[in-house]
Amino acid sequence: MKELLQNLAMSIVDRVMAMIPRALPDDDALRKCNIISHRGEHDNRTVMENTLLAFDIARAAGVWGVECDIRWTKDSVPVICHDASTERVFGKDIVIDSVEFADLRSQLPAVPTLEEVVARYSGNTHLMLELKSDPAVNLDVQRRILQKILGNIIPKKDFHVLSLEPELFTVVNFLEPAVLLPVAQTNTSSLSRLSLERNYCGLAGHYLMLGEKIRRQHHAAGQVIGTGFPSSRNCLLREINRGVEWIFSNDAVFLQGKLDAMKASLKS
Repeated sequence: MKELLQNLAMSIVDRVMAMIPRALPDDDALRKCNIISHRGEHDNRTVMENTLLAFDIARAAGVWGVECDIRWTKDSVPVICHDASTERVFGKDIVIDSVEFADLRSQLPAVPTLEEVVARYSGNTHLMLELKSDPAVNLDVQRRILQKILGNIIPKKDFHVLSLEPELFTVVNFLEPAVLLPVAQTNTSSLSRLSLERNYCGLAGHYLMLGEKIRRQHHAAGQVIGTGFPSSRNCLLREINRGVEWIFSNDAVFLQGKLDAMKASLKS
């Protein structure tokens, strides 16, 4: 219910933003902008979120990156699933951390492992890996597993790690702070200060929450700003014109088409 209300609110806000005309960005701003498919290109009817198919569709459309969510099975296998349970997306109430991976795979083969995602997209799609709040049964074990999987790809170049809860970054303490991206909800100011103090990668959050003062502070510190979740051309233009580098969207394929068209128009 909470996510439905959030999506409704974002939809209303974006409809308003879509009606406001925006200037065409210059070539430099267009080149700096990267679109990220939030949980892949999905509708949760024919294509489910956080699946290889959803990520494949985004990649095939030329979308720069995909965001996905990491949870842990009972036997410490990191899998890609946003919710603690699979019920909302797949209609089966399987609590991820209560089942072993073999059981999850037999019941829901569409839920990929982190290892499968890294193997499939490393070097061709930037991975935004979000840590979800799971009970750390054995933090050292989880850390070793992540270090092994992520050791096959290059931090910052191939992937970044995100979280709504920066304390979860302890499981990836083998990574430098510049790979880590806090995601703000209503705690924008406090996470902004934390990111600046700890020299994190930058800050992500809804585009209305990350105002100009915060954007300037992070850019002045050499950090990156990521905003979600534009779904219209005019909202995309708003973010590009104010220098936002990473744009997370549930309509990433649509926005990528608009971005590509704008780049092409400047070359012609």
